[in-house]
Amino acid sequence: MRHERAVDFATGPVGRLVDALRLTRGEARAQDVLAGVIAEFPDQVAVVSSFGADAAVLLHMVSEIDCGTPVLLVDTLMLFEETLEYQRELSAALGLHDVRHVRADSRDLQALDPTDDLHMRDPDACCVIRKVAPLDRALRRFPVCVSGRKRFQSSSRAALETFEADKGRLRVSPLAGWSAAHLAAYMDAHDLPRHPLVAKGYPSIGCAPCTSRVADGEDVRAGRWRGTGKVECGIHFTADGVARSNAMEGAVS
Repeated sequence: MRHERAVDFATGPVGRLVDALRLTRGEARAQDVLAGVIAEFPDQVAVVSSFGADAAVLLHMVSEIDCGTPVLLVDTLMLFEETLEYQRELSAALGLHDVRHVRADSRDLQALDPTDDLHMRDPDACCVIRKVAPLDRALRRFPVCVSGRKRFQSSSRAALETFEADKGRLRVSPLAGWSAAHLAAYMDAHDLPRHPLVAKGYPSIGCAPCTSRVADGEDVRAGRWRGTGKVECGIHFTADGVARSNAMEGAVS
């Protein structure tokens, strides 16, 4: 049922809402989860997409429900040129007309990473400046955040729920239970364009300086921050909000 007015997530019982959604829609199809959220919380939903290897699946579903839904791409200014071109191509193909590039404040970059080499010295801090803080600012007006995270992607996502509460925000992962085979089948069925780097050995794609090719038999995310022990950028945190990098806590407003 569509709400007649916006839900006050700042003061409302988001935990109870999450419990209710898990009970009533926890096993629903991804398309139904997405459609229900967009309908029930009008003008409160944003989709966060990296326009990466399998981003086309969730974005295709969005386009079939409401192609005007805001889509946020965290543009670190260090993305592969292929990713930026893929974003333009895919957005045009799907008719997505509200794709927003979320970038770090230029003053923060000048103060904290003036030579663009922080990723080599402190990748956690770099992610906070270029990803976490800008996305936090962008999401302040969107109480409902939808992402394409899947459980199979890494051990840190193995317990991912479709619906999560995050400090007053509802986080939704319609594809949480999908497998790589399921994603590939969907892309084939709908003839969706692939990210050009996938065929070149990049099954998981982040920033150009911090992403390398993955060899046969390696984990799909083995090329992300290779050799650092880092597995997440920090923008996707757990339901209680603790799985977030604190490397630059308080440094960026």
